[in-house]
Amino acid sequence: MHQRVVDELGRRIAGGAWEPGQPLPVEDALATELGVSRGALREAVKALVAKGMLEVRPRTGTRVPAPEHWNHLDRDVLRWQQAGDPTVLLRDTGELRRIVEPEAARLAAGRARPDDVRALYDALAAMEAAAVRPGRGGYVEADIAFHRALLDASGNRLLGSLGRAVDIALEHSFHVSTQTPGAVEASLPAHRAVVEAVAAGDPAAAASAVLSVIEAAEREIAESPGLPRAPG
Repeated sequence: MHQRVVDELGRRIAGGAWEPGQPLPVEDALATELGVSRGALREAVKALVAKGMLEVRPRTGTRVPAPEHWNHLDRDVLRWQQAGDPTVLLRDTGELRRIVEPEAARLAAGRARPDDVRALYDALAAMEAAAVRPGRGGYVEADIAFHRALLDASGNRLLGSLGRAVDIALEHSFHVSTQTPGAVEASLPAHRAVVEAVAAGDPAAAASAVLSVIEAAEREIAESPGLPRAPG
């Protein structure tokens, strides 16, 4: 019950049901509309306050803060944004990857331990196996594991945690970017180039290879038939 109410309110906020600064309906009315007790509603509000999506102030009630105050690395917030405005989440994910992954690859080329390189090769092998499987079941999961392993191999614990925080955004991005025929097969050599550069201790080659992976994904997303086109 608690998660259902949190999900419903979170989806509404991410979908723009209430403008920033606008108060939520009075507690009794909102609890009745959702079919829950006032206590259940209050607990859900607390959860959303912790995620930065609501703020409670004396005499002014419960209001929606501007989106820049939301915790955009929270898994639930990412999930609600994916449902509300997937094109913006895809753009933000691509920009974050451009900022983070090339430098993570540089660091990995200088710091990766044998276990880190083995994890990259294992993820690549899982991607290759899934690519020839009917329906390509497990490919996106293996792709996510690959990029998590790359961030972990950087030796920077904050980057490793970041990879685990944004896996929902990566999953959404990878699902879209692999829909174009031939996209999966074309991506495998570039992923292998990343692993080989990291294993060889070549920072420039590792950064260049992962940037090629990101750029290819951006092209596939831009051409995806399931997304709205920008005007012009």
